[in-house]
Amino acid sequence: QVQLVESGGGLVQAGGSLTLSCAASSRTFNSNFMGWFRQGLGKEREFVATTTWSGGRIYTADSVKGRFTISRDNAKNTIYLQMNSLKPEDTALYYCAATTYSNPTYYDGASYNVWGQGTQVTVSS
Repeated sequence: QVQLVESGGGLVQAGGSLTLSCAASSRTFNSNFMGWFRQGLGKEREFVATTTWSGGRIYTADSVKGRFTISRDNAKNTIYLQMNSLKPEDTALYYCAATTYSNPTYYDGASYNVWGQGTQVTVSS
């Protein structure tokens, strides 16, 4: 069973930056999409960004577009989320997720079948 391991969360002031990383444990892991979701306290899980490994298709939520950038390193089986101009409303538990389904809905968490444990991002005002 492949595992996803996130790192890079922490406490940052508004306007600051953080970079999250997510590494897949298996080199044979072949997901269609791998990306990020987040869930704030008392809020529903929210799509943030996702990317394909081979085709370079990238989707980013409107709420973070222009501030967050998702990228990947195929050799390391790792994706990254560069977060700039952070706002207090970005405070959430950020989850890395991947899907091996053939026709996933990229923004729907229910389409993702492998999840990391989450990493906390807290943005102070």
